[in-house]
Amino acid sequence: MSESLLSSSAPAAAEPGSSPAPLELGGSLWLRTGAETIGGATRIALLSAIRETGSITGAAKAVGMSYKAAWDAIDAMNNLAGEALVVRAAGGKGGGGTTLTPRGLRLIETFRAVEREHRKFIERASAAIEDFAVDWAMIGRIGMKTSARNQLYGTVSSVKRGAVNDEVALALPGGQAIVAVLTHESTESLGLTIGASAFALVKASWVMLIVDDAGSGGTLRISARNQLRGTVTRVVRGAVNAEVSLALDHADGGANAPVVTAVVTNESVDALELAEGKPAIAAFKASSVILGTND
Repeated sequence: MSESLLSSSAPAAAEPGSSPAPLELGGSLWLRTGAETIGGATRIALLSAIRETGSITGAAKAVGMSYKAAWDAIDAMNNLAGEALVVRAAGGKGGGGTTLTPRGLRLIETFRAVEREHRKFIERASAAIEDFAVDWAMIGRIGMKTSARNQLYGTVSSVKRGAVNDEVALALPGGQAIVAVLTHESTESLGLTIGASAFALVKASWVMLIVDDAGSGGTLRISARNQLRGTVTRVVRGAVNAEVSLALDHADGGANAPVVTAVVTNESVDALELAEGKPAIAAFKASSVILGTND
C-alpha cells in the first residue's frame, strides 16, 4: 500500500525573511498483511542491513536503531508475516549470526521493485499537475471539517505585538479584513507573518448583525473590532432563530464575495427588516476569531 503526500524539498524550515522551499509531491510505501502493517522503508532497511552485516548489532547501528528496537521490529515482522523472515543462529564464541530466510530476501526485492514503480508514479503525477502547490493547499482548505460555520481564507496583512497577546489582521479577498487576538505562542507556532496564508473561523452564534440606517459607510462605534459590510443573500427562519447569510462587499462587484453567516432571533430579523438584497454589517469581537494554517 502507498500514500502520496505534499512535502518540502528542503529538510529544514526556511530562515525568517527567506523564500519558502519549493513544494513537491512525495510519498511513502508500506507492506500489509490483512489489517496489520508488516513494515515500511525503515523495517525493509533493517532487513537489508541484516543481509549485509549478518548481525543484529551491526544492522541496528546502520539504520539508527537501538539493539532492542531492532529485535522488537524483527519479532513484529516475523509474527505479522506468519513465517520467519529473520533467523538467528546460536552459539559460537562470536554469539552466532543472523540471516534472512528466502522469504525475507524475496520481501526486500519485492519492496524495492514496488518502490521504484511508486517513485515513477510520483514523478509522473508531479509533472502532470500545473500549479501543484496552490491546488494542494486549496484541496486542504476545502476538505477541512470544523464546527465553526464561517471559514474565511485570507493573507496576513499585519501583526502587532502586545504585552501578552498579538493582534493579527487577515486581508480577505475583496478588500475587507478580519482582526484576531491570540497569544504570542500561537502566532509563532502557526507561522503568522505578513504575507502568510491563513484561515479564520468564526461561529455563526458569535456574529451580530447591524443595519446602518444613517448610511454613514464608516466604522460604527461599538466594541466589536470586526465590522464587515455586505448584502443579505439568504434568510432561513427556524422556530426561534434565523440563519442570515451576508455576501461581503467585494472590490470586483461581488462575483467572488466571501459569505458570513449569523444566527439571530426571528425578532431581530423583523426589527432590523433583514431581507434578501438589504445592506447589513456582520460584527464580531477579535477574541471570537480563531486563526489556523495548513501545514
